[in-house]
Amino acid sequence: MALWFCLAPFLLSLLCPAWSTTAEDMDYGGVPLWIDRVLGEPSVMSLQGRSLGSSWFRATNPAPCPTQCECPIQWPTAVYCDHRGLDHAPETLPDRTQYLFLQGNNVSSLSSSTLLSNVSGLRWLIVDNNLLKTLDQDLLQNQTKLWYLFANHNRLESAPGGLPEGLRQLRLAHNRISTIGAGVFSRLHSLTVLLLQGNRLKAVSEGHVSGLLSVTLLDLSGNLFKTVPQHLPPSVQQLYLSNNSFSSLEQDSFSSYSHLKYLRLGHCDLQSPSVHHDTFNLFSLLELDLSYNKLTTTPTVPPTLLHLYLEANHIQEFNVSSFCRDEGPGSYSRLRILRLEGNRIRPHELPPDWVHCLRVLQHLYI
Repeated sequence: MALWFCLAPFLLSLLCPAWSTTAEDMDYGGVPLWIDRVLGEPSVMSLQGRSLGSSWFRATNPAPCPTQCECPIQWPTAVYCDHRGLDHAPETLPDRTQYLFLQGNNVSSLSSSTLLSNVSGLRWLIVDNNLLKTLDQDLLQNQTKLWYLFANHNRLESAPGGLPEGLRQLRLAHNRISTIGAGVFSRLHSLTVLLLQGNRLKAVSEGHVSGLLSVTLLDLSGNLFKTVPQHLPPSVQQLYLSNNSFSSLEQDSFSSYSHLKYLRLGHCDLQSPSVHHDTFNLFSLLELDLSYNKLTTTPTVPPTLLHLYLEANHIQEFNVSSFCRDEGPGSYSRLRILRLEGNRIRPHELPPDWVHCLRVLQHLYI
């Protein structure tokens, strides 16, 4: 036992990094990046700051590796060039490269002529937190096995084109994107995750998203929308629109999305008179976030809703009819979590019959 306590600090120093990166550097657009060990997918954590330095990696892996990068033997198809202050990407990569980590540098361009000239099986390209203004349209068009392209926290002004058809995730959060060219996404039939939050978009037309047949997660938070964008992919299940300024929500604002389960509309300057009473009457909806708005009364929601977040509004009127349309023992809401803290209503002001309507409620915050 004593020997274990003596060895523990040493083992931890080998296994655990002395983190020098920030949470923003590793958030990958705010959505977790799940890895499949069966497919041999590598660690998404930076190798920088670990006790085992580049000399150790080179000593244990005789395969060629760019001098400014690390190629751990346990992930032979991964090349880690992240968080090294690089102004340029490596000129060439080993032909075995499937996972390329370039985030946290000062790279302002990626040359299509040399960077991937030896590579045909690239699956991940992560270039978050760089200085990229554009992505060369010819850079990736031949990378037919590419699944993930992450370019969050750059300076992109438009959505990149020429992307391979098999792409599964495209993460472009926190750039300067103000336009999406017609047909840019038209071939991306397999795309499931599209992150565009923190950009400068004002509108999304039907031509912008045509071809997106499989998108289930779409994040458009923190843009410049004044009205809810229409013509979004009908397959969407998670739609995030927080931190926009919507003047109103119409009856049909979300009626086209029959698979919608999670809807976020926090920090959108919403007021009760401008929200149609049937806006959220979507029986597929499981979770609705309307926090930090200017609502004065509880909105009408479907009885199948499970989680409702209304904190930090101006609510002073609690209507049972917002949750239960009919009377009787068979009419009740399935709501499990209701957040009302930071409003203008107190527990003793709730109508007495709310307990019958919300009979399966597990958590009430008020």
